[in-house]
Amino acid sequence: MQVMKLIAIRSLVLGVAAALLWSSSASAHHSFAMFDRKTEVVLTGIVKEFHWTNPHSYIQLLNDKDGQNWTIEGGGVNGLAREGWKRDSIKPGDRISVHVHPLRSGAAGAELLWVKRADGSILGNKAAEGAGPESPASPKSP
Repeated sequence: MQVMKLIAIRSLVLGVAAALLWSSSASAHHSFAMFDRKTEVVLTGIVKEFHWTNPHSYIQLLNDKDGQNWTIEGGGVNGLAREGWKRDSIKPGDRISVHVHPLRSGAAGAELLWVKRADGSILGNKAAEGAGPESPASPKSP
């Protein structure tokens, strides 16, 4: 009988430990609340850097209109690959247009929606949905 109690207590402790570990790793992923998801803007410029990394990819874009270097956060490599991206889909020096949700703060940062390359091809969730460069809403250019 005492062995059964010991096994039950050990199982309970292991279960609580597993739940705590799972919840701490889940909360480590940041929120996207900093992006204005009601606003879509289009930025056009030259790619300075493209970081094909997890948990999020990043594009550093020198924006034609304001001359600022924008940091644009995309999905992880697995998600991007499902949308047709490859490590070399965009490279430094490429001219692109990006459709993004800008930061609420007004700083030069954004969440990536999709990319239109100089050859007219589309990368991102609009391409996966079969939509072309014309989005249903008229995006604003900052």
